[in-house]
Amino acid sequence: MRAAQILEQQKPLYIGEVPDPTPGPKDVIVRVEACGVCRSDWHAWMGDWDWIGLSPQLPIIPGHELGGVVEAVGKEVKNFRPGDRVTTPFHEGCSHCANCLSGHSNRCDNMAIFGFSYDGAYAEYVKVPNGDFNLIRLPDEVDTLTAAAIGCRYMTGYHGVVRGNVQPGNWLAVHGAGGVGLSSVQVASAVGAMVIAVDVDDAKLAKAKEEGAVAVVNARKENVVEAIKEITKGGAHASIDALGIRDTILNSVLSLRKGGRHVQIGLTTTDEGGMVGLPIDAITAMELEIVGSIGNPHAAYDGLLTMIAQGRLNPSSLVSREVALDDVSGILEDMTNYNTFGFNVITKFR
Repeated sequence: MRAAQILEQQKPLYIGEVPDPTPGPKDVIVRVEACGVCRSDWHAWMGDWDWIGLSPQLPIIPGHELGGVVEAVGKEVKNFRPGDRVTTPFHEGCSHCANCLSGHSNRCDNMAIFGFSYDGAYAEYVKVPNGDFNLIRLPDEVDTLTAAAIGCRYMTGYHGVVRGNVQPGNWLAVHGAGGVGLSSVQVASAVGAMVIAVDVDDAKLAKAKEEGAVAVVNARKENVVEAIKEITKGGAHASIDALGIRDTILNSVLSLRKGGRHVQIGLTTTDEGGMVGLPIDAITAMELEIVGSIGNPHAAYDGLLTMIAQGRLNPSSLVSREVALDDVSGILEDMTNYNTFGFNVITKFR
């Protein structure tokens, strides 16, 4: 099959022929029709995240936002057959730990991630381990391009809004209008929240307004905390950091009203190394909550896919470009300078 591999971090990817994957007894081989190019792939390419055990062994095929069709199944797979249209979370669960059994597969004690733990979906075919548990069947109304769009950033934004306990009429600030941020804006707007998008790029802020943001703040031109408190008359009920740098994390926490909830989605860069100081006295005095949010549990996919099938959510509106496998090195380079916009999705593999 044709695939793109990281052979050396921060160098152009190798694009060419590699061996096809073969299924073990519980595995499923999916023919990839669409795969998003995610900032998490950029982190793998950069060599980040070794402090949380996410530094892949090279060579590796990146890619974890996928939609496709079942090509072959292992002899013990019961729920899927060739021809089924499917997607899968980027976090593959073991199915038998306490978190998987309690419906929190995104917190699996034995989690593995495409493009970090093993080969991902920048390829014509990908192997999905433990397919009966990890595969998600697509409704007829959801095509594989949309499935790729929800594969990581969108479903992560969806779960982040849930973790923020965002209610109709609440003010939600979203720091970072990249893929996760725009997804959070769209989802929160759909449930009736009033969303403020924060970024340094006016084009991304304009896109956030298209997706439902009622106000925007350019962090290069305004004091973010003061602007949000002025717009909301006291601070946001909830705030999402979708980027993972020190400034956005602190702005998110400090822009909350009393009793507000900060949701941390963005993982940090090498500058922070996973450690950021927090205003602990303000957190105490204002009774603020700090919660983490990763991915989206398998059990929560029914609600997400139903809202998409009903037209209440539209992840494909965030797809800015369909690209070829040969384009991915350039997209990763653009991500270094924050020059990407929306979702870039690979739909041409040859």
